[in-house]
This record gives sequence, structure tokens and C-alpha cells, in this order.
Amino acid sequence: MTEPVRPVLLDAGDHALSGLLAPVARPRGTIVALHGGGVNATYFHCAADPELSLLTVAAAAGWQVLALDRPGYRASADLSPAEQNLPAGARMVHRALDTFTAYQEIGAGLFVLAHSYGVELAIHLAAEPRGRALLGIDGSGSGRRFQPGRFGLDPHAAPPRTAREILELFWGSPALYPPGVLHARQGLLEPVLPGEAAEAPTWPDAFPALAERVAVPVRLTMAEHEQWWAADDAELAATARAFTSSPLVETARQSGAPHNVSLSWAARSYHLAALAFAERCLLRTRLGEGQLPRQTAPARG
Repeated sequence: MTEPVRPVLLDAGDHALSGLLAPVARPRGTIVALHGGGVNATYFHCAADPELSLLTVAAAAGWQVLALDRPGYRASADLSPAEQNLPAGARMVHRALDTFTAYQEIGAGLFVLAHSYGVELAIHLAAEPRGRALLGIDGSGSGRRFQPGRFGLDPHAAPPRTAREILELFWGSPALYPPGVLHARQGLLEPVLPGEAAEAPTWPDAFPALAERVAVPVRLTMAEHEQWWAADDAELAATARAFTSSPLVETARQSGAPHNVSLSWAARSYHLAALAFAERCLLRTRLGEGQLPRQTAPARG
């Protein structure tokens, strides 16, 4: 029987990071969930439909989940724009995880599951020397190159003008979500951090050097209805090849999903697939990764 989800507040140095914890008495491992831009940790614990919640699904499978409000959100909202960048964020998250692991049983280790801007933070975490201790990382909604003409990334792109245009651009078709999600989304929306908005266009240049330093298993998923990232099969294959030091790289395409996959009808399917990958990472650790060949798996529907 799983315990109720509860709020947490973790020392991260000069600031504290808030979040949600789905504790498990004897966890197989602990998933660290990192949300994207403009939302908070409740992205992974949708109140509108428990079946969509990563915290609920993972805890039922024996995996503890720590969903953090990324640096600059909620408890650390007073972070200055100069500190709202990925390298500084990675240092804060590592410090918060030190605090967490000092008092909480984590099972076999930490596995990072991230969305959108959180994927970029996850790659920074894994690229650092201490990131080699992670079981692996699973990311959705982030890639190597943006689609042409994305507003905020292309100065020639026209901004959305109506509420419907905004919803379509950032969330995709309402038909991809259970009705209750769109009605309840005010509880998870946050202002986009100015530091993140300034840093976002630099990701395609920063990605290659970071990816080649990641030495843990990686799985990347693109939604069928992704509107921000280049996401065809050739692009997914090129993204996977960039992780030259990773012992296992998988890519996948999530059918029926928009960018915000963990809030959509496809959420449960995606979360179960991510948990299956976490189990494969755990198995590799138990077998001894040094005895296993490097693998790169193609995109799957």
C-alpha cells in the first residue's frame, strides 16, 4: 500500500527547492521528476485524473517519486534572472538531492524523468562527473533542434494573438487531453522565467558538448503532435548518436500525444514505458554495465 503524496522542501544552498514526494516504504529506486517551463511539479501529479499521475503510477509499481519545482519556481521564485540558468540550476538540484538522500531511503538509486526544459536540466545533471551515479535519464518534449518559426526563438515568427492560438501553440488540440485537465490547469501554470526565456535559444549550440559527456542510459520520447522540436526519424537518430558516452540510448515516438504528454490521454502509456526503461537501467546496474555492449535503439511508435 502506497503512502499519500506530500509536499517537501529541500535545502539547496542559498535557496530551498519545493516539490512533491510519493514515498514508498522499500523503493526499487527513486525517480526525480523535473518539469518544463511555465508549469510546476504538479505537472506530474494531475489532480484531474489520477491515472495520468506519474506519482501514482510509479509508486504503485514500487518506485518512489520526488517531483521537484525546478530552480526559480515556487519556493525558489526569488531566484534572480542571473541565476535562472541550467548550470546554476544543476548545482542547486544536486545540492537538494544531497539533502534528500541524507534522510530518505532511495532504493537502488536515482533515475531522472524530465519534460521539455527539464530535459535540458537533466542532461546538465548527467553531464557532470557526479551524474555518473544516476541510474539513467528519460526525457520527453526536448530535442536537438527547434522547428523553424517558433515564436520567441525566431524573430520573424508572428506571436499568437488569441486565447485559442495560445492554447494551440503551447498545448496543442484540446482533444488530446481529458476535459478536466484543461479546466484545472491554472493550478500548475507559472510565469516563464526571464532567465530561461533568454537561455532557451542557445540550447542547439550547447547540446552536442553536453550530450557527449553523458555516461548513463538515455531514453528520449517525442510526441506525435510535437510543435516545438524537429522530431522526424532522422532527427531522432541524430539526437541519439550525440550521446557517444552513453551505454544505452533509446528513442521513441508517443502516438496520440501533444508536447505536454504527461497531462494528455497518452500520459499513462508514456509513464509505463518510462518505468519499463527505468527497470532496464536497474537491471543493467545489477548485471554490471561493463559487461554489456553499447546499444542504440531506433524510434518506436
